[in-house]
Amino acid sequence: MEHPEKQRRRIDERGFTLIELLVVMVILGLLAALVGPQLFGKVGKGKQSAARTQIEMIGQALDSYRLDTGRYPTTSEGLAALNTNPGVAGWDGPYLKKGVPNDPWLRPYLYQSPGSHGDYDLTSYGADGSPGGEGENKDINSWE
Repeated sequence: MEHPEKQRRRIDERGFTLIELLVVMVILGLLAALVGPQLFGKVGKGKQSAARTQIEMIGQALDSYRLDTGRYPTTSEGLAALNTNPGVAGWDGPYLKKGVPNDPWLRPYLYQSPGSHGDYDLTSYGADGSPGGEGENKDINSWE
């Protein structure tokens, strides 16, 4: 038969104490509180960068449309004219392989032709979905 003190030591060595677990959880919570906000900021910047890239891609498709037809799609024809012929002579599309994407916040891009800033204006209103804003809510425009 084992000595009772040896048996008690084995029981004590089997796992972590409640205090040890709490200390580890507090440390993990502090790390998450410090690192989390920095990561969320980068997600917003990534979406803005994706919107700029998509606007550039749609702009290239609009330029190809113009080369073939002699004009940009009208506001009423919209960006759908890049994938479906609206009855325009010379149309040689589709000009986008996968259709017209929504912006990274899952809203359609706003298209106007003729635009206030050029032959066409292409805009995403950012995270808040309304004109203006700063940071992640800032508008992304084709003319900037």
